[in-house]
Amino acid sequence: MSPAPLKMEGRVVVLQQRPPTPPPSAPSPDPRSGFDAASRTFHSLRPNVSLPLPDRPLSFLAYVLSLLPCPLPSHPALVDAATGHAISFADLLSRVRSLAAALRSRIGLAKGHVVFILAPAGLDVPALYLALLSIGAVISAANPASTPAEIAHLVSLSDPRIAFARSDSAGKLPRHVAAVLLDSPRFRSLFDGDGEEVVEEEVEQSNVAVIQYSSGTTGMVKAAALSHRNFIAMVAGFHATREPKAEVFLLGAPLFHSMGFFFLLKALALGETTVVMGGRGGVKQMLQAAERYRVTAMTAAPPVVVAMAKWPEPLDLEALEHITCGGAPLPEASAVRFMRRFPRVELRQGYGSTEGGGISRMICKEECRRVRSAGRLSHNVEAKLVDNATGERLSIGQTGELWVRSPFVMLGYVGNEQANAITFDANGWLKTGDLCYFDEDGFLHVVGRLKELIKYKAYQVPPAELEHLLQCLPGIADAAVVPYPDEEAGQIPMALVVPQPGSNLSEIEIMDLIAKQVAPYKKIRKVVFTNYIPKTPSGKILRAALRNHAVFNSLSRL
Repeated sequence: MSPAPLKMEGRVVVLQQRPPTPPPSAPSPDPRSGFDAASRTFHSLRPNVSLPLPDRPLSFLAYVLSLLPCPLPSHPALVDAATGHAISFADLLSRVRSLAAALRSRIGLAKGHVVFILAPAGLDVPALYLALLSIGAVISAANPASTPAEIAHLVSLSDPRIAFARSDSAGKLPRHVAAVLLDSPRFRSLFDGDGEEVVEEEVEQSNVAVIQYSSGTTGMVKAAALSHRNFIAMVAGFHATREPKAEVFLLGAPLFHSMGFFFLLKALALGETTVVMGGRGGVKQMLQAAERYRVTAMTAAPPVVVAMAKWPEPLDLEALEHITCGGAPLPEASAVRFMRRFPRVELRQGYGSTEGGGISRMICKEECRRVRSAGRLSHNVEAKLVDNATGERLSIGQTGELWVRSPFVMLGYVGNEQANAITFDANGWLKTGDLCYFDEDGFLHVVGRLKELIKYKAYQVPPAELEHLLQCLPGIADAAVVPYPDEEAGQIPMALVVPQPGSNLSEIEIMDLIAKQVAPYKKIRKVVFTNYIPKTPSGKILRAALRNHAVFNSLSRL
């Protein structure tokens, strides 16, 4: 089904329903690869997970309550990594109920109202998230490190009724946005309850739950609307494959980030203890928290995994069983180095997006050995690979743009029908913009971004493929590949390389080593050494920033 139009009316997200698309005929996928030759689509090799009937009113919080045991778990729900302060599940839910009632009666929030949140991670933020979801309000969280101009743009996209922010970041909000300070007596008083009656709000699964912002690394930031059902569907798969014992989960990703937001909700729904970093410190503080609280699982962006593999000091991570790594590609050499240092820890790589949710992941030690892949398709996900030039559906081992369809896929972009028309086809397939292929065992391999292809003569060269090869070379700490103008070829692949200390690799040696591993049109034809590669906190190369890179600019002036 193509996405329903999303627009803002009086600071309420309005969802206009469209008639459903008739269901496709039953597929017959190959049990090894998941490929259905008749429809030329790939299907998840995981067992299908049953979901609540879509027309049943059900907020995400109500779904969480249906999963939690009775009596509630006795271990903490949340722990502040810096202070050790903990909140039990009973106290958390009590705080959520009091806050939900106060948000309606004292703040005036109602179903569909958008609430902008600008704050680092802290123990109050999960309660605020759950309270807003329970009353049908829409969460729109952003990075408090953003500039006032960036925040103004996000506010213009989501048009919030009110904002919640800390006193050190509230000044970045546009003047017309009223704000409640999270570190103020007024906010603290909202947890008091004051005997207010809790009135349950009927929330449909199709209602907008969250507005998240696409990364903007390759284009303008857009506001993606996700429903309560999107999160219910994703959590259902983790619940079906949950560990028999309760985990102590270290949340390394920020709570405003799509990955951090989801894994927080997942951990609470599965009754896990979540150790919240609170935005204080870097890798060292994360590792200290992992040791101190004997965490069994954690999320980690690729830069954290790389740092752990090279950490110069002894680490006591005996309790750690698995790490979920996502947000950007992890170099194969770094994955291998990590597995050698921590042979007992499963390095579970995955692939997803703000728009498409958790598309693929690894779930066991056997799958984790496929370090060059992003795992297998998640439950209830179907995919196809499309040749961007001909529109032909491709098969196993062929590279094309990945299209996906699942209950995780966003409703659409708010107020941007042009982007929706480009992103979705008439049958509800989400075009990811990523170039991928599936191997014969159903593992997804991400080659690069369609928009980032280097056009060398009549050939298309994916930078990510060359970056992976460069990062595997001894003597190279990091690398990025960008298009460089060439009068004859149009563009040539140019490598920006960060050498390791003491490395003697020359430009010619690097080009020769890569040339031996790729087709002639993919060869790197220029190498420049630099001190750093600009990246997002999750490890994605900032392609737009590379265009302003000092090295690139100096070359452009030659």
